[in-house]
Amino acid sequence: MTGAWASGAGPPVHAGPEGSTTVVEGSSFCVSSSSGDVLPDRAQGLFVADTRILSCWLLQVDGAAVEPLATVDDESYRARFIARTPPRRGLADSTLLVQRTRYVGDGMREDILLRNVGAEAAGVLVTIAVDVDFADLFEVKEGRASARPGVEAEVGADTLTYRCATHGSSRSTTVVATGEPVISPGQLTYRAVVPARAEWSVCVSVRAAIDGRQLPPLYHCGKRVEETVPAQRLREWRLTSPSISTPDAGLATTLRTSSRDLGALQIHDPDHPQRRVVAAGAPWFMALFGRDSLLTSWMALPLDQQLALGTLQTLARFQGEKEDPLTEEQPGKILHEVRLGREAALALGGGRAYYGSADATPLFVALLGELHRWGIPTADILALLPAADRALAWVDEYGDLDGDGFVEYRRATDHGLANQGWKDSFDGINDAAGRLGTPPIALSEVQAYVYAAYRARAAIAHAVGDAGTEAKLEDRAATLKTAFNERFWLPEREWYAVALDRDKRPLDALASNMGHCLWCGIVDDDKAPAVAAHLVDAPLWSGFGVRTLATTMGAYNPISYHNGSVWPHDSAIGAAGLMRYGFVAEAQQVALGLFDAATMLGGRLPELFCGLDRTEFPAPVPYPTSCSPQAWAAAAPILLMRSLLRFEPDLPAGCVGFDPALPERMRPLRVEHLPLADARLVLDVPSEGRRIEGLPPGVVLDPPV
Repeated sequence: MTGAWASGAGPPVHAGPEGSTTVVEGSSFCVSSSSGDVLPDRAQGLFVADTRILSCWLLQVDGAAVEPLATVDDESYRARFIARTPPRRGLADSTLLVQRTRYVGDGMREDILLRNVGAEAAGVLVTIAVDVDFADLFEVKEGRASARPGVEAEVGADTLTYRCATHGSSRSTTVVATGEPVISPGQLTYRAVVPARAEWSVCVSVRAAIDGRQLPPLYHCGKRVEETVPAQRLREWRLTSPSISTPDAGLATTLRTSSRDLGALQIHDPDHPQRRVVAAGAPWFMALFGRDSLLTSWMALPLDQQLALGTLQTLARFQGEKEDPLTEEQPGKILHEVRLGREAALALGGGRAYYGSADATPLFVALLGELHRWGIPTADILALLPAADRALAWVDEYGDLDGDGFVEYRRATDHGLANQGWKDSFDGINDAAGRLGTPPIALSEVQAYVYAAYRARAAIAHAVGDAGTEAKLEDRAATLKTAFNERFWLPEREWYAVALDRDKRPLDALASNMGHCLWCGIVDDDKAPAVAAHLVDAPLWSGFGVRTLATTMGAYNPISYHNGSVWPHDSAIGAAGLMRYGFVAEAQQVALGLFDAATMLGGRLPELFCGLDRTEFPAPVPYPTSCSPQAWAAAAPILLMRSLLRFEPDLPAGCVGFDPALPERMRPLRVEHLPLADARLVLDVPSEGRRIEGLPPGVVLDPPV
């Protein structure tokens, strides 16, 4: 059995040649064909709590599938499927229009409407085929789902219920239908007459129960959906998000899409519903991921700082307390992911959280420091300091396996992820010849995150008058930076090793990881020009973004997951690093490449796309199973704009950096309602100059106008 936590082993299986539509709300989602049908034996279904509570949902009229015309997915939690019935015998055109409106959230509601546009009444037989297998999300994603023994069906007057109890847990799915259908195991049947120029409709809801707890439906038949919690949440998110005006239409569309997607990907801690966190991506990663949620909420700070605060608070609640090799939990460690499905629990002896990540723990501390710079209330920062200090203790006691000053990883059992950085596929870390690294492995970007964590915690110590902690951590940061530049730098190649392996051998592949090192500031100034040149030169530069691995490397494959593809978040972080070190033209090159890619892809950057060269392929070539929307891809345009605006708040120091380096095609540009502490800013970048309005009291612009 593939380990439940092997999400880095590769992407999910493809949904099929007919295309798919995903409707998502919180951690619930439904993947169907473009017709709205959930096809059996496909990676489709309705999922609640990482369990597939519907594995088949097929609508037929008079014994035939409807013919799809259009799909409208105007809200993340809702989709409308427009179709027609096949023409009646002897007629050229159909007279029956079929509309299915689907709402997802802790279950599903589907409104089915037949509109007769003909001149005579239509007698129809409408059937909905239903099946449930209660498969775990991992089984479905990896194509391993099969019929589950012990699933029982029970027919009621207007309900069809499926139940299954295995391994100490129970699941049930109840289909509730209006309109007085004839119900039998596996099917709902309606005999209806649709008058001429009139409509016929029914409402069917799907409800879930987990271990005896019935999940209350979010959408009740006959009730206005606009008044439901999902609709209100998205409305509030959009009303409070910043707005932008620019003559660059593609840029404007991309930023609006990013904001919308980040709103759709938010989930809530059920024990603290006021805390919002961002899930990693739809459809297969609608869960809390340490690294993904931390990086995404960091990149999305110009939209909402509360998202980052909720992420830190929730991750602190799950912070490791004990040593457990099955889950890789250790005291102070920040988790990799939380899952609720049956298979996850089985694989990890009942565990729901997996901690196999070398980078989430230092990123936790670094993000806390960034929030401090953005003016989050001191009380919230102080409440998280104990968790930050436990995280730094983990760096010392568990992260540095051999005491050489670097954080390494090696999985504790064969159930864990072999690679525990962001390139977590089994072959994601290799040398220039393509040979895989032997663990323990010390990744270059992980050392950069640790450096950023030391500096962040030192800055907080300075703000609260803790001179001893400040001095200790600044010294540790300086020591790490010196050691990193001595051990990871390859002077004959003029780039940084991706990692050090078990024997401290540098894995000398030319890869995008160096961009993260620039972003965190661990790169020596005299080495930065060479790093910048590599990031935008042909072996790494595709024309649309920075490849994960250079074309000159032994493992290069432009259609691989991590060995030559382009990941937008990775390139955006590299652009931020380039701007940090003053490489403005290079940062603009990366930003413009990604924005061009987004425009060609309809305004939404996917999780990744192929690393094929733009000179040969003038549009990005999609990676077939890339998640979309995906959290850090959605946040990448936000980070790019922050980098181009050179917007760097430091409220503890009483200043806000704002020195735009916008390409001409984006000017004039105006951002309104940008949140900062208790203020809402206006950033104005005319053809020449800059203006900022609404700074908090006592905060000045840097450099001054």
